[in-house]
Amino acid sequence: MTTHREPLESVLETVGETPLVRVQASPDDVPVYAKLESFNPGASIKDRLGVYLVEKHLERGDIEPGGTVIEPTAGNTGIGIALAATQMDVEAEFVVPERFSVEKQTLMRSLGATIVNTPTEEGMKRAIEVAHERAERKDNAIVPQQFASPLNAAAHEATTGPEIWDALDGEVGAVVAGCGTAGTLMGIAGYISERQPDVHVTAVEPEGSLFARTKGADVDHEEYNIEGIGTSDLGTNELFDESLVDEVRQVSDRAAQEELKRLAREEGQLVASSAGAASVAARDVADRIADGDLDVPHETVVTVFPDSSERYLSKGIYDEYEEWVDD
Repeated sequence: MTTHREPLESVLETVGETPLVRVQASPDDVPVYAKLESFNPGASIKDRLGVYLVEKHLERGDIEPGGTVIEPTAGNTGIGIALAATQMDVEAEFVVPERFSVEKQTLMRSLGATIVNTPTEEGMKRAIEVAHERAERKDNAIVPQQFASPLNAAAHEATTGPEIWDALDGEVGAVVAGCGTAGTLMGIAGYISERQPDVHVTAVEPEGSLFARTKGADVDHEEYNIEGIGTSDLGTNELFDESLVDEVRQVSDRAAQEELKRLAREEGQLVASSAGAASVAARDVADRIADGDLDVPHETVVTVFPDSSERYLSKGIYDEYEEWVDD
């Protein structure tokens, strides 16, 4: 599917305007609609962020043409930035912990990016440090830092939020989305709540993540298998604005995987674990609305399916649960 009817000059012109498709298992009277972000050219929602980040930093003069964008990332954001770099006269360099998704690193390299690996056991914290160290040694280099940059949420306030609003003619009752950097949910919720203050906003995270603490839940950090969302340290999630969020819903690895398998088998949706978690939470919100347990301005729920399952096949995403967790 495409909304484009005329030839385009650049692949970047195909970023955004992704389809909004009903989750067929949602209640008849309270439809759940999912934004299918795998329709972007780099196959994830992070294409929006990559293009927006590079474009705005160039416009502001933070980096000049020919400079280098260095980002600590485990995958999709790197692909989005690398995609933008091919068309915007900048170089892309990514600092990635070892043993993170081989598919994503391969795609970043294929787009001309340089990959610098750091020890897996030192996590993203060390990757962030190395990115800044490398930027300091280069002329005309920046580290956008998606976890802290207001441009992250702004990208979705400028694109994803308006697309959802327009597609549903403003009849948005609830927004449900996964939180990793939190940029996606904050941008969408910011745009829609400004126009519909009573919209219900649900942040989705894996069991073992810590966003629920912002709503008073007594939860501890534990390992989880769902990728792309969740946090082990709220201090690194500077974009999360709890005032925009009505509730935080935790979803187990097992429930997320069962749902991503169901989405493929019953609805033809090839999505990853973060989408499985989002679908579980969105359907729960819709059920509560249908049962009269949740008051919303419109009986519609919107969620986001950030990327495709293809990027996680080597990790056994469609295997038996125990095998997926072991992988």
